[in-house]
Amino acid sequence: MKSLLILVCLVGCASLASAQIKYTHAVALQKIQAAGIGISSSGGCSDRNNPTCTSLENVNINTIDTGSGGITTFKSASGCAVTITGGTETGHASGTYSHWNGYKVDISLNTCVNNWITNTYTFIGNRPGDGAPQYQSAAGNIYARESNHWDILYY
Repeated sequence: MKSLLILVCLVGCASLASAQIKYTHAVALQKIQAAGIGISSSGGCSDRNNPTCTSLENVNINTIDTGSGGITTFKSASGCAVTITGGTETGHASGTYSHWNGYKVDISLNTCVNNWITNTYTFIGNRPGDGAPQYQSAAGNIYARESNHWDILYY
């Protein structure tokens, strides 16, 4: 009986530990703006259900904050100009560690960002499917160089 309780707790506790705390768009926007990070939307909007918008609604706090080396940590460490061009809005690839689920943001390419990622992080190979070169930070986050932006996965 005791081992059954331990097993139940292990299974239940693991799912609780993996639960992510989320920000609203407004709170996430305050956080990134305070860090000097910009946000851009081709549609000039933040509606999560519109693929031309850039939304941060339901983004994981670790994607924004320093918990796992989020985007504010990247900005601070790199000293680069950072602009978020993709967040939790619809239109991105699905999956557990997806934009929609709050794990990813896209940022604009620029020389400083490109050099920081490729010179500071470890090249781990090209991503299956689209062949995007991938770099991994010491925290385990993955930066994939797509055609016109960096696709960043924060765990």
